[in-house]
Amino acid sequence: MTEPSPYKSTGGLARIARALVYSLQGLGAAWRHEAAFRQETALAIILIPLGLWLGHTAQERLLLAGVLVLVLIVELLNSAIEALADAISTEHNPLLGRAKDIGSAAVLLTLLLATGTWLAVLAA
Repeated sequence: MTEPSPYKSTGGLARIARALVYSLQGLGAAWRHEAAFRQETALAIILIPLGLWLGHTAQERLLLAGVLVLVLIVELLNSAIEALADAISTEHNPLLGRAKDIGSAAVLLTLLLATGTWLAVLAA
């Protein structure tokens, strides 16, 4: 049987506080190092209030705002994959390239979902 990871915490309020700090560090790193994240965040800052204003029901408001938050989440995951791939090797590696391309495809599909959601809600 393997020993538990020394990097995993056991729980409690201290764990929650550390998790919050790590999450804020991750958002800061994405903001500093990822142009796409900054662009999508700027767009979300404009579109989320607009979506809250344009939505007629709570469900429409949630869809319009939530799909934009989803774009940011997927962009964060894509950025994490890219950073990890670059940490492993900056030389051409087909598997690392595939991982980066798949992450990018996930962002593209999420952007298409966001666009479709906005069009459908606004057309209704």
